[in-house]
Amino acid sequence: MRQFSSKLMSAVAIIALASCTGGGADAGAVESAGSQAGEARSISASEKRKGAEAHPQLLEQFGGAYTGPQVAYVVGVGQNIAVQSGLGNARSDFTVTLLNSPVNNAFAIPGGYVYLTRQLMALMNDEAEMAAVLGHEVGHVAARHSEKRQSAATRNSILGILGQIGSQVILGDSSLGRIGQEIFGTGSQLLTLKYSRTQEYEADDLGIRYLASAGYDPQALSSMLYSLAAQSAIDARAAGRDARSAPEWASTHPDPARRVSRAATNAGKLATSGGIRNRDQFLNNLDGILYGDDPKQGVIEGNSFLHPDLKLKFTVPGGYSMQNGARAVSITGSGGQGQFTTGAYNGNMATYIAAAFQTLSGEGQTISPGSIERMTVNGIPASYAMARVESNNGPVDVTVFAYEFSRSSAFHFVTIAPAGSAAVFTPMYRSVIRLSASEAAAIRPRKVDIVTVRTGDTIASLSSRMAYTDNRQERFLVLNRLNATDRLQAGQKVKIVTY
Repeated sequence: MRQFSSKLMSAVAIIALASCTGGGADAGAVESAGSQAGEARSISASEKRKGAEAHPQLLEQFGGAYTGPQVAYVVGVGQNIAVQSGLGNARSDFTVTLLNSPVNNAFAIPGGYVYLTRQLMALMNDEAEMAAVLGHEVGHVAARHSEKRQSAATRNSILGILGQIGSQVILGDSSLGRIGQEIFGTGSQLLTLKYSRTQEYEADDLGIRYLASAGYDPQALSSMLYSLAAQSAIDARAAGRDARSAPEWASTHPDPARRVSRAATNAGKLATSGGIRNRDQFLNNLDGILYGDDPKQGVIEGNSFLHPDLKLKFTVPGGYSMQNGARAVSITGSGGQGQFTTGAYNGNMATYIAAAFQTLSGEGQTISPGSIERMTVNGIPASYAMARVESNNGPVDVTVFAYEFSRSSAFHFVTIAPAGSAAVFTPMYRSVIRLSASEAAAIRPRKVDIVTVRTGDTIASLSSRMAYTDNRQERFLVLNRLNATDRLQAGQKVKIVTY
């Protein structure tokens, strides 16, 4: 969460790139994928205009553009694979962006805009896998999947250009703007709009075809999906100890193993064999990339959120998860949901709280909170107000709980809970504290280091260098797509995560 104005971004139309709803038979083999999908053959002027309008909003929503030395490399590979779709006549028709996001994901929107997160890049082990993921996303655009899903669920359109183009967006900041939608039902269905299994298979098939035409090993998509499934398993095991709820590109598929084997089988049907992997070149470019949370946007450690620049910390109740976004930290649990964010503050807390409630109001709707109560939380002046609201799912209690950190700086929670149960968030409200300078300085970024295996190095010895206190060996193995029984060879390059 960065320090931004109080007005929350409007919700983005969520079409989870790896989520499947419903069943659906397997899509056909790679050779016929294009005819089955009804591919788009060009980027229209309208799509270019809408994509250009959406692009800045997407950057702001998903952590911004990464600025490391990896950018030029990603852009080159992404444009090369995207042009294989035939949507554009030149590489310059595509805008490829590496996002500063700690979530494993990628997406593309009509207009030639393709996105990859640095976290997903770090999970890859060669250039072909990166091309495979980007090709899969371009496949969704070429097959017009977003348009088809929208036509089947027109209720899910939202205000603004993002809704008009049906942005194929990951779940990263999906709950921004969600509070008001949940209350008034103005977009509550958006979060369930997902690709079908058949559409995912079609995008896989198209991605494989693009890989082959670009000269890459078409098996790269299968190996990448294998790593994604393994990473998802680690995330599931760590869920009880880490409050992060980071949607994964492959985590919600009903059968990731089936998708891995299917991609491998269909790649094998192509007349080509072998192909480019470019492992060394990829690893050389990957070296030093930021991994996990960017401290400039705050970090999630267990059940706590810490922000070194803002020098604050809070803790969510057990069983609740957090997702850090550019404008807010989203909090979700069975007993309610909320956000932690900030806004313009001029020293008048009543005005600040009123503005926070205003952002939740739907068109023609107004939330009327009760009186403002004042207190002190861990030495910080605090104020809160509550409102009872009739939602589509029954009465709910909406709370805005704000803190004055200085005469010109304030932060607040906004939460929703079933009527009468708002107290579930009381421990969270009371957990907000200031971080000392030394505590803030102790929050350090992680990065990927590419190291060359030396004689005597083992999986155990290299895993011990991972900058984690839990699951070190498991993380090392998944990061490098290794098995515990594999033997490392001197001269081999591997990835480790260090501070």
